[in-house]
Amino acid sequence: MYSIIQDSSERASQDLPPEAHKRLYISCRGVNPDLLSQTILRNIVVSGIEVNTMYEPKQVVSTEAEIREVIGNVLYSQDTKCINHIDAHCRTWIERSTFVVISTFNHLGQVDVAPKGDPSGSWKVLDPHTIAIPDRLGNNRADTFTNILDNPRIGLMFVVPNRREVVRVSGAALIVKDPDLLESMSVKGKLPNFAIIVQVEEAMFHCGKSMIRSNLWSPDKWESVEGLPSYGQALVDHGKLSISVEDMQAGVEQNAVEKLY
Repeated sequence: MYSIIQDSSERASQDLPPEAHKRLYISCRGVNPDLLSQTILRNIVVSGIEVNTMYEPKQVVSTEAEIREVIGNVLYSQDTKCINHIDAHCRTWIERSTFVVISTFNHLGQVDVAPKGDPSGSWKVLDPHTIAIPDRLGNNRADTFTNILDNPRIGLMFVVPNRREVVRVSGAALIVKDPDLLESMSVKGKLPNFAIIVQVEEAMFHCGKSMIRSNLWSPDKWESVEGLPSYGQALVDHGKLSISVEDMQAGVEQNAVEKLY
């Protein structure tokens, strides 16, 4: 017997067919963590209730030797490219970057990846071992901040529009509100409330194959966005909100105009 959570208050029990006799992941709020599996979702319907079991991998790679057997040894130029500071090349790239992706995780190993965008020059290279990233108005979840307070490890990927390559940086982070630093990060007369200081341990350039394969900078090759959900639609559906999609999307658009900085 498995307990299936239909919503935050209602529970039901069902006998599962033999093919579903696995630990289950129930895609509803209030799920019991003990029901989580290490496999990928596959849908089964049991007595009208949707239960999500998960794909079970058949050939799991567990050693680097297995990987090297397939891809070979690391190229010399790639093995030596990682440096422990921000040199002139990395500094120029970071200062020209307008988009950075920040990865953090808490003490449980739960990962968050957050994008940040600003005019070029907004990411500050304070010295060869220190970068500062301003925090602009957002959704107030503060996932990056709470993770940093819990675990200072951080990774960043700096993107420059119309360049295939990226610069990767990793190290330790802390959150500051130093007045002079925040003043230097002002945009349209608005100061950030906080800045993330990154104490650099590794920095490297990463090749442009991912950008080439994705056609990210080739608008003529982009597919239509028709059929994708709006942000408002996703917020309403995922949050099971009573507000209409139209009103939510209108609020999203207004927020993007009035609360960008």
